[in-house]
Amino acid sequence: MGAKTVKRIESIVIRFAGDSGDGMQLTGDRFTHESAVFGNDLATLPNFPAEIRAPQGTLAGVSSFQVQVAEHAVLTPGDAPDVLVAMNPAALRANVKDVARGGTIIVDTHEFTSRYLSKAGYPRDPLEDASLAGYAVHPVDMTSLTVEAVKEFGLGRKDAARAKNMFGLGLVSWMYGRPTEATEAFIRSRFANRPAVRDANLAAFRAGWNYGETAEVFAVSYSIPPAPMPPGRYRNITGNTALAYGLMAAARSAGLELFLGAYPITPASDILHELSKHARFGVTTFQAEDEIAGVCAAIGASYGGALGVTSTSGPGVCLKSEAMGLAVSLELPLVVVDVQRGGPSTGLPTKTEQADLLQVMYGRNGEAPLPVIAPRSPADCFDAAVEAARIAIRYRTPVVLLSDGYLANGSEPWRIPEAGDLPVIEPGFATAPNHTTEDGSRRFWPYKRDPETLARPWALPGTPGLEHRIGGLEKGDGHGDISYEPANHDLMVRTRQAKVDRVAEVVGDTWVDDPDGEARLLVIGWGSTHGSIAAACAALRKRGHPVAQAHLRTLNPFPRDLGDVLRRYDRVVCPEMNLGQLSMLLRAGYLVDVVGCNQVSGLPFQVAELEDVLVNHLQEVGR
Repeated sequence: MGAKTVKRIESIVIRFAGDSGDGMQLTGDRFTHESAVFGNDLATLPNFPAEIRAPQGTLAGVSSFQVQVAEHAVLTPGDAPDVLVAMNPAALRANVKDVARGGTIIVDTHEFTSRYLSKAGYPRDPLEDASLAGYAVHPVDMTSLTVEAVKEFGLGRKDAARAKNMFGLGLVSWMYGRPTEATEAFIRSRFANRPAVRDANLAAFRAGWNYGETAEVFAVSYSIPPAPMPPGRYRNITGNTALAYGLMAAARSAGLELFLGAYPITPASDILHELSKHARFGVTTFQAEDEIAGVCAAIGASYGGALGVTSTSGPGVCLKSEAMGLAVSLELPLVVVDVQRGGPSTGLPTKTEQADLLQVMYGRNGEAPLPVIAPRSPADCFDAAVEAARIAIRYRTPVVLLSDGYLANGSEPWRIPEAGDLPVIEPGFATAPNHTTEDGSRRFWPYKRDPETLARPWALPGTPGLEHRIGGLEKGDGHGDISYEPANHDLMVRTRQAKVDRVAEVVGDTWVDDPDGEARLLVIGWGSTHGSIAAACAALRKRGHPVAQAHLRTLNPFPRDLGDVLRRYDRVVCPEMNLGQLSMLLRAGYLVDVVGCNQVSGLPFQVAELEDVLVNHLQEVGR
């Protein structure tokens, strides 16, 4: 057979799908890592059931991993897969509706039996009727080929078949010219203590590659050149890992120990897992018995002079709310990480949503304001974590870092910053008494404030002469003794609000992308909607439609110029994965008729859907 054709393409969207026990998340992660090593830009969307092991062969048990890989900047994982790798009938049925017409479908035919077809809801074999006529279908018995490739290693058939995901990875890696060295090194490391399993997975991976190289049905492979990126050292990173690294970097920059008090909860648990690996960098992790214990331990750590952090998801924020109010009253640094998921209640543990905004803004008794920061991409989780810690330390306040499941589990290339590029964070501990009494003596006033930030002093317990009491009862201004005076309570409530308001002085102006300044339509978002909104706006501009985009990282307080930005445009549209929470805040705060574009499907916005919505608005405003 002659040499096969290699075709250059700009980008590809691939989805790996199978049972939740088929290793699709690992397969997708390894293909992503191969692409990052090669130098492509990329974005990913893992999508898996909440059950640890959903019923085999059923639609409810399908797990998938989608990745877009390109030679240019990538903002989303892609709307429709160009390639679907389906490991069983259920994976095909659950995902084929999303595949672009004319796309490629690679199917492991081994489980296309009457039993598994029936489980998936197929009355007949879709590989033998005309239902897939609009696609390029490649039936491959990956399971049998894998078992044959690994038979020399003495594994039972069940264990041998488990390597079929590596066969699929090898085949797709050949199709798109991915480097294999990193995956082979990963397999050797992952199974170092199980030589037979290690060798079987390596053999399956190579067999998949060789199958693509030799099978006549795969006549073409594809080349996706590296994407141009600023010089630097890069690695592929998930949002949760980036967030954990950002917290560590902030603590090191401030010269503080980092303490995480957390109760495991999806999708935030990986933050606990990651930080637990780094005790040598001054990190202490405490897996608490419940959410309340986690946040209270973190508050105690902050009182003791560490950077206290607690991580959770929406249900956990409900439980932590009283302690968060305590932190507001104590005026101590605290970072509360909320990795949002579908709700209410248990809801959709493994799906994404943005429905906790109003909860973190107002979900406490009394007037209990605190800053809220929201990253916009997996890599941005690092910078947002540093920013949240900086604000918490400088202003002596709890700060909510509002991520979500899409960011937490998704990944993208991240340029590792130089240590010198990180902001300097000064904890500024109190070291001496700060108030002179009428008789001329010096004493420590725990609520005597910095005139610039309104932050109170942070005194380490045990510092001679700085003894003071803390607690949830209202404190007197300055001296910090318990006070029930009406005028004092009014002053303290207003002062705590004013302190949070002053954060706007350091967060900068609103980020706005309006290339020619002629747009009459502004699309504003927050958090993980950034990529979908930016891609939709870019597509519309290519079609000749002027449209502006604004995106908010700081949700409390808003940037000082936000009102002026909103009023510059004839129409403001706000896409968000809830029923209009930011829209409501903007309407109430600025009396601007913000129009919501709302979705609560557990999945991120598709770019094409946003384009259609925005075209309608452009027509209505006359552009």
